[in-house]
Amino acid sequence: MTLLDALRESLAAALGCPDGVAPPVALLWTDADGQWRPLIPTLRDALPQLYTLGPYDPTARTGPVIWLKCIVDRTLPDVSPPEDVVPILYLPGVDRQQLRAVGECPEMLQPLVELQYRGAVWHQRNGRDWTVMAFLTSEHGLGLDVSSDRATREAIQRALPLLAQEPLAALQGRRLEAEDFDRLAIGDPVRDLLSWMSDPEGFRARCDAGRWETFCNVAMREFDLNPEVDDPSIAAQSLREGGGKWESVWQRFCEAPRLYRGISTLLAETKPETLFGAAGRDPKRNTERETALRHELEHAVELPHHEACDRVVALEQEHGERRGWVWAELGESPLALALEPLARLARLARSPLGGATLEAVIEAYVTDGWRCDRAALEALALATVSGELNLVARVVRALYQPWLDKSAQHFQSLAGSDSDRLRQLATGVQAEPETCLLFADGLRFDVAGLLQERLETRGLCVKLGHRIAPLPTVTPTAKPMASPVHGALSGEITADDFTPSFSATGQRVTVQRLREHLTRAGIAVLEPGDCRPPAQNHDGGWLEFGQLDRLGHSTGTRLASQIETEVENIADRIDAILEAGWPRVKVVTDHGWLLLPGGLPKVDLPHYLVATRWTRCATVKGNSTVSVPVYPWHWNPHVRIASPPGVGSFVAGTEYSHGGVSPQECIVPELVVERGAEPVRAQIADVRWRGMRCRVTVATNAPSARVDIRLNWRKSETSIVASIKDIGAGGEASLAVADDRYEGAGATVVVLDAAGNVLARQATTVGEAL
Repeated sequence: MTLLDALRESLAAALGCPDGVAPPVALLWTDADGQWRPLIPTLRDALPQLYTLGPYDPTARTGPVIWLKCIVDRTLPDVSPPEDVVPILYLPGVDRQQLRAVGECPEMLQPLVELQYRGAVWHQRNGRDWTVMAFLTSEHGLGLDVSSDRATREAIQRALPLLAQEPLAALQGRRLEAEDFDRLAIGDPVRDLLSWMSDPEGFRARCDAGRWETFCNVAMREFDLNPEVDDPSIAAQSLREGGGKWESVWQRFCEAPRLYRGISTLLAETKPETLFGAAGRDPKRNTERETALRHELEHAVELPHHEACDRVVALEQEHGERRGWVWAELGESPLALALEPLARLARLARSPLGGATLEAVIEAYVTDGWRCDRAALEALALATVSGELNLVARVVRALYQPWLDKSAQHFQSLAGSDSDRLRQLATGVQAEPETCLLFADGLRFDVAGLLQERLETRGLCVKLGHRIAPLPTVTPTAKPMASPVHGALSGEITADDFTPSFSATGQRVTVQRLREHLTRAGIAVLEPGDCRPPAQNHDGGWLEFGQLDRLGHSTGTRLASQIETEVENIADRIDAILEAGWPRVKVVTDHGWLLLPGGLPKVDLPHYLVATRWTRCATVKGNSTVSVPVYPWHWNPHVRIASPPGVGSFVAGTEYSHGGVSPQECIVPELVVERGAEPVRAQIADVRWRGMRCRVTVATNAPSARVDIRLNWRKSETSIVASIKDIGAGGEASLAVADDRYEGAGATVVVLDAAGNVLARQATTVGEAL
């Protein structure tokens, strides 16, 4: 399937109509910006029923509005399609809204208006025109992961005719950026060679006679191959053995292996000429080691905890190098990828949290203890994506549960020795002028650490602190404490739903009452999509956003794979609030949670001893005696809350839960986010070659920015210039490529900051003419 194939299918689907409805007489394709225009010549060959609004040229099936109407009505038999074929009318420069607004429609287009009703219109489900970017990224289009920056959009337009013939499988499963599309538009013999090796028949079919002849000539001259007669396995043998120009071919394959998926199969079928070839170039060797790792991990889960930790750490030493092999990029080393967070988990899980006081345990957790939780989440996230969830989940459980349980029991023993201390440590949140409180339900401390990192990469200043959540650690009890109304609340002697009441009225706290109280207190209550700036008469803002807790309860272990998306959503919302003019955002939450694949251990608690029972908490009836720890309810210490020991659960099979007493549930984050310094930016304005010297023009605000040219933009060791150059006056730098063997090679111009980070990049061909 190519973009061309997908367009044909989508256009055909737009012509569908239910039974009993007359078929459309035409399909209107509106394109206000003319984005699809570069593709029309190619598409015209594939769709003989495609007609274009434009200058009169029947041979190119192009003409004015009245000519298109004649095509639809079949009054021009020489150029009209057969009666059973619906004409497609491509309308560059025409917006669908122009046709819908009949009274305001330009006179020239008015003859087409009635075709909206007799015909059909190709558009997105939201009613908007299909732009190129929308079709590439929409789930109802191709569903590709494409960067939305301007450079990528421009590169897509440049490469659109070539993109039409590219196999979509080569573009899926990775982030596509400007460089990926620019490489399509640049003549590149190495790319053509890899494409032929990956799919010989498909590549030949995509070549016209001239391109095929050119490719064969270059292959014979540069690589001593004759694609007319030689089998791709001969090229695969050279690629495996390396040396000479084949090193650059291997490098290019490693840069974007998903573009050439067939090469993996080809190399697997090719026998090495020697026993001492590079193991990283042999997919069979990688598969064998991945199978061995699977057996080792299955054995590790049966070992005692310390031995299991040691074994996983040893496996990391043995298999970690495979994450740098190209087969990991192709998804053929999922266990080697999961092994990195598993090994971190194994090292951290050897010693449970310690400390002589609650304060000491809290400090240990916020300093480093949360890293154990994060390692477990990252391992589960990788396993969910790769399909190895079952095995990795069992390994996570074997490594994580003992640490989790012992840490919780120690925390509980300290809390139980002074039943009021944990209650005293629980603190509320205060409103502050010019500060928007963003409440994110279930933002655990380790996830907040990830959020901090994401915000800082956006140039924001973030301070991560902590506070203690009230007991039980459930939303009805803990959310009011995370809001500025907490000082006006108290609890009744019945706590069946763990909800406090407003002291003045005796009314239970609900979402609506909470917001009304905040509004009366002079706090602006924002809706999820609201971006109002702060008002002078307000004492801050309140916004509820995020769905971590809901996802945890509904998906269990699979929450791990959705953490990144949720964190990005919260970061986007914070960014929007700051952009709206709020000087500061304070992110608060109600409680953390426990997540254990396979379920938390079941703890029995007879139902007749409790008034209400949730997975990690229950209200004890009267003076009943229970066999589990008991703590005072935060809002009324006369109410006794039962909580399972360790990380137990009153309900069997529960993977995600909260409400109990553990560092993960009780120690919650508090982030203060403010605008930082202007983020460093750079944009490559121009790249010009004169022979083997390249002149680059850059617009940047980065001091000491430099320019380099690399074969792989991510790796500094692939630089091919005589020396990296500083950006001089006028934003220009001149670089020389000393080695003539790189002439004609695909490379990337990169702009670097003083620390060597890549700020901008642009694909190029070494020595290309102006």
